Amino acid sequence: MPTIVADIARGPDEVWRAFTDARLFAAWMPGLRRAAIVNAYDDGLPREVLFEYSASLTYTLTYTYDATKRVVQWEPRVNARDGVRGFATLEATPHGTRITYKLEQGVGRTVGDLLIGGPHSIVEAFVRWVER
Repeated sequence: MPTIVADIARGPDEVWRAFTDARLFAAWMPGLRRAAIVNAYDDGLPREVLFEYSASLTYTLTYTYDATKRVVQWEPRVNARDGVRGFATLEATPHGTRITYKLEQGVGRTVGDLLIGGPHSIVEAFVRWVER
């Protein structure tokens, strides 16, 4: 599971809100056709999200959060073979936020799925989107 680190020229609170808002995932996540919140925690953060990804993959991920440390973790719940597992941490820097991102992709993904939704392309797309 490769680790990707990138700096974002936005404050950590803004980056946290953008990264944890599942309603916005399709706006920046390569290959994602749709994300729908299945259920949420009392604070509104998504607990389980349904993903329609690439040409035909459908799966759900469950999320856990440590808002104080700005850590998000996710793991597959339904159709784990097609899903992903990983985490992201967001740290304040003098010029914005540093994201550290890890992603392990399910064995049901094709080479094409792996290319469009690899960790590098996801982080690059998120940074471009959130800095716009």
